[in-house]
Amino acid sequence: MFESAELGHKIDKATYDAEVPKLREDLLNAQFDLAQKAKFPVIILVGGVDGAGKGETVNLLNAWMDPRYIQAHAMGELSDEERERPPMWRFWRALPPRGKIGVFFGSWYTSPIVRRVMGKIKASELNQSIDEINRFETMLTNEGALIIKFWFHLSKEAQRKRLKSLEKNPKTRWRVTDLDWKRFKLYDKFRKVSEHALRATSTAEAPWIVVEGTDPRYRNLTTGKILLEALSKRLKHIAQNVPSNAAPLHASIDSLNVFDKLNMAQKLAKKKFDDELEKYQGKLNLLTRDERFRNLSVIALFEGSDAGGKGGAIRRITGALDARHYRIIPVAAPTEEERAQPYLWRFWRHIPRTRRVTIFDRSWYGRVLVERVEKFCSVADWMRAYSEINDFEEQLVRHNTVLVKFWLAITKEEQLRRFKEREKTGFKRFKITEEDWRNRKKWNEYETAVCDMVDRTSTEIAPWTLVEANDKNFARIKILKTLCQQIEAAMKHK
Repeated sequence: MFESAELGHKIDKATYDAEVPKLREDLLNAQFDLAQKAKFPVIILVGGVDGAGKGETVNLLNAWMDPRYIQAHAMGELSDEERERPPMWRFWRALPPRGKIGVFFGSWYTSPIVRRVMGKIKASELNQSIDEINRFETMLTNEGALIIKFWFHLSKEAQRKRLKSLEKNPKTRWRVTDLDWKRFKLYDKFRKVSEHALRATSTAEAPWIVVEGTDPRYRNLTTGKILLEALSKRLKHIAQNVPSNAAPLHASIDSLNVFDKLNMAQKLAKKKFDDELEKYQGKLNLLTRDERFRNLSVIALFEGSDAGGKGGAIRRITGALDARHYRIIPVAAPTEEERAQPYLWRFWRHIPRTRRVTIFDRSWYGRVLVERVEKFCSVADWMRAYSEINDFEEQLVRHNTVLVKFWLAITKEEQLRRFKEREKTGFKRFKITEEDWRNRKKWNEYETAVCDMVDRTSTEIAPWTLVEANDKNFARIKILKTLCQQIEAAMKHK
């Protein structure tokens, strides 16, 4: 895969000096068009062999382009804040919005490759990371991102000469460390692992571009021309909705669904509720102060029918917690900032640190519920969201997040009763809107969407808890009890 990058490519100074001014002008014009149209983001990954010019290339792009619309991220050692989240979190939050360019010097490829070379992970674990990367990049391209992946290569002898040259020059000596020479001794292994990773992740949507890094003029000119060509081609392309080739989803032919088996008549007497509330709130408080909780975080996610009682249930949880250690994230229509990013971005940035609890009042499931039913996104968008959500949740759980998902179910008759009660009660009147009444007319469509959601995202690591919520007392205790049970179960594995 690296043969063409070991041929000794060169560009003479006269040619370089003649071509660069026009190239820079064209790049700036393309960047301006990108910013004006703001239809898609550009993600540039810069990887490759030590000494092949990765840092110089990032500096060059910053110099050639408008700094207002390009941001470079040098991903070095993990910070304490980053260690407490899934490994991809540091990249998720750094993604550029539509209309801008993000350059990643050190990307989601760096850690899996280095760890495999150093023997810290097995080949199977590297392949698992590769599969996850492919799915992540597919999600980004489906969301409209243009991904350009550069791998700057040097032959073993060229790398040795490059390191020696840098080390010899007093002005660049600082750039060569003991780690660089240690890695040079592992050149053959790095090459083998890198070649495998590149081959497995060079896809039609995001291919790798291998550039020989020996001659700076050749490297710079090649990088600039490829970037310009990719930008120009994409800017001319008129984005169209991607058709879904998947078989359509249909309800069961006998009309039986997951809600039909719920016992909606379950109730809890006031005295029993008060006793159980004190018991489970106390237990939840003790669990979150337990020494074993120090390496865990909790995400409690609430979805449900309008007027299903999400707010009241959330208040019973927060009543047991230290206010310094939890956050409630109410989810409404996305803002302009959020619409400029992948749909999961606005949830990625609220992932809690360890020993913290984050409660989502509605969540990323809006993509397969309200956005599906109201046709705010295409069929292809919400169909692919099931697997994207499962991938996201798997990363959370693998990183010691206790993810508890509640669907609060009420009958259509109980919803009507609550709607009318809200209209009559002064301090509850704000809770009922015309949109609530309009959504009620689509009860059957929403029920179908919810059943599909449960079938496709209630997994062995992040199952849905369906809560019979006609009786608020029963629902609140079931939620508290379930939350305590799942935190307790996670602690047993610590």
